[in-house]
Amino acid sequence: MKNAALTSAMLIALASTSSFAATVYDSEGTSLKVGGRAEARFNVSDNNESDTNSSFEDKSRARFNLKGKTEISDDFYGFGKYEAEFSGSDSLKNRYFFAGFGTSAGEFSYGKQDSAQVQLTDITDVMATFGGDAADLVSGNKDKRENNFLYAGEFDALSIQANYISADEKDADSYGISALYGFGVVSLGAGYVSQDAGTESDDQINLAAEYSQNGLTLGALYTAGSKGNQDYTGYELAAQYKATKKLKLVAVYNFGEYDNTNTEEANNFAAEAVYKFNGNFRAYAGYKFEGLDGQDDELQAGMRYDF
Repeated sequence: MKNAALTSAMLIALASTSSFAATVYDSEGTSLKVGGRAEARFNVSDNNESDTNSSFEDKSRARFNLKGKTEISDDFYGFGKYEAEFSGSDSLKNRYFFAGFGTSAGEFSYGKQDSAQVQLTDITDVMATFGGDAADLVSGNKDKRENNFLYAGEFDALSIQANYISADEKDADSYGISALYGFGVVSLGAGYVSQDAGTESDDQINLAAEYSQNGLTLGALYTAGSKGNQDYTGYELAAQYKATKKLKLVAVYNFGEYDNTNTEEANNFAAEAVYKFNGNFRAYAGYKFEGLDGQDDELQAGMRYDF
């Protein structure tokens, strides 16, 4: 690959927002894609008053990402991704940065990337506004994990992922595995994640199911595990309905509690409407009915431009 040609392609992409939507460089087996979003959004809730003395909080953000791939041989390629998020006046967060290689047996990568459980939790984490509150008992279950070694393989209708997180602190490493299989309109998945916690080990299992047909998608996630000396049970239920070509209605219920003490960690119902004007621009509004003591309901709305 010629460095001058790649540099020119990147400069053209940065100078024109329309170029961000597609591949900006593709030559001799090497490609580069540039994308991102600009999202203006706000949240209204009495929960915000403790931090800002106002029920209104601006939650606007922008994201920028680069994805590259290079063919090395017929059955071997390299890839990498970087994504940054800007929020507030001067906040920059590196959401993803990883690189790896792929073969016919799957992809192997290292860096800041999702855990193996995310292909399951994404079944119910589907809202533009709220949701995804009950699944993450241990941090090794979450997305955007640093020091993460990941394997991902696709075998017809079966997707298998496994990861190992080497933590910066001693005795906090994590490992997990998950599988998702599609049976036509139904998909079923299961996963397990374990994380060192000093002399003990925190762990959890995830069971997921999804049904999708004729504009209706239903998802369910069940999680159970232990953290310290506490047992935990949680579940998330999600429903999506494409009312028209442009309008989608979404509802999610989240519940999670520590069984030993009946202490609730999540208990809410949220509903939203998303109107997609075209492939680049959408608007949305959602409301969360909060069931936890000491927490108030929330309203969130925004507009999003994808480039």
